Amino acid sequence: MAIDHIVRAALRHRGNHKQSSAMPPYAPREQRQDGPPGEVPPMSAEDVTAIEALLGYCFIDKSLVELALTHGSFYWPNRPGETYERLEYLGDGVLTCLMSREVFRTYRTLQPGPLTRLRAANVDTEKLARVAVHRGLHRFLRHKAPKLQDQICFFIEEMHKYPVHSNGLLDPPKVLCDIVESLIGAIYLDSNFDQEEVFRTLADPLIGLETLGKHPVSELFEFCQKTHRGVKFLKDEWDKSLKVQVLIDGEVVGSAIYGPKKEIAQNRAAKDALDKLKDTHGHTQSESASVDVSEALDELDNTQSESASVDVSEALDELDIAGTLN
Repeated sequence: MAIDHIVRAALRHRGNHKQSSAMPPYAPREQRQDGPPGEVPPMSAEDVTAIEALLGYCFIDKSLVELALTHGSFYWPNRPGETYERLEYLGDGVLTCLMSREVFRTYRTLQPGPLTRLRAANVDTEKLARVAVHRGLHRFLRHKAPKLQDQICFFIEEMHKYPVHSNGLLDPPKVLCDIVESLIGAIYLDSNFDQEEVFRTLADPLIGLETLGKHPVSELFEFCQKTHRGVKFLKDEWDKSLKVQVLIDGEVVGSAIYGPKKEIAQNRAAKDALDKLKDTHGHTQSESASVDVSEALDELDNTQSESASVDVSEALDELDIAGTLN
């Protein structure tokens, strides 16, 4: 069984991993390799109790709580120690198995394509980052990465704009996802591999069909296919701010900029184009589309398609080969 291999790997030689795996990328090499062991403060008993209260789970092995919330940067500038990475690896595998089971049980007539999308929505970085924030787990993250706290605070401010999920419009800090997965791994080990305990504590509730939104790129391509319109994403390879434009039938309809993150910029550009199309009821260059634009937009708003016409990964490929802006 796949999960058994994951557990055995996680238990084998606990903590006996290469020093480089926990080395902060911003620390000088000499300090990482030759620095003194130093004293790293343990997590207080009060913090452990508070985390257990947030989780609704009392650990037998309290050291797992500390380990699950220790980022590699916490040891800088001393010799690196144990971090949450191995527990994260275990939790990732456990969560994927759990969500596969739950969506299969919940939606008994759904085909593999929609089941896969539901599972992906329940294990992706944003979903798990939201779990970390809603439970207040981010307040107990042990780290010394200067920019990390700012990234977390910015995400918390932005996530309130999207009550359930942004579908690719936000950029959640991966560390929030990591600590949820590491805590899942910790609970799984501590509970003697009790999957139900894990699900009750951190995997529930499920994002279901009724709350699963559409990805803006998939929605845009689906709309353009229904209305017989051509859509293309363009980016300026020389612009470090990465401006992405959406062209529909050769006309710029939407655009967005998001630092060096191509996928975020593309998603926001697609959302911008969709919003403008909806505001104008779809009256762009092509007035002789065989499918009425406003009806197509209504259909996109009111239904949940089981299979997007164009996969998001294909849209990313399209962005890569579309060429540069002049």
